[in-house]
Amino acid sequence: MSETPDPRYSLRRVTSTEWVINDFRYEAHDPRHVVACVYELEETEVEVVWLRDLPLASRYSSPFDVLEEVERVNSVSRATRPVAIPHLPPLLAT
Repeated sequence: MSETPDPRYSLRRVTSTEWVINDFRYEAHDPRHVVACVYELEETEVEVVWLRDLPLASRYSSPFDVLEEVERVNSVSRATRPVAIPHLPPLLAT
């Protein structure tokens, strides 16, 4: 049994300066399968064209930074406690 779960997102190189980020929650023929296209501008800078409505930057230092950011934004964090809901005392019958 594998200790590492299957990754939801994948960074795939298309050409020497272009990558795509795929979301494996969707089938390859589904338009939602491709999350972003990443283009190398310089050796230390890439530009991202988002194919989903994500509140993320359009420039990063590497394609791997883009993938990490997508994974971070879409991860479900259980690090904080749930918000307490105030309760009212029961009504008294008169």
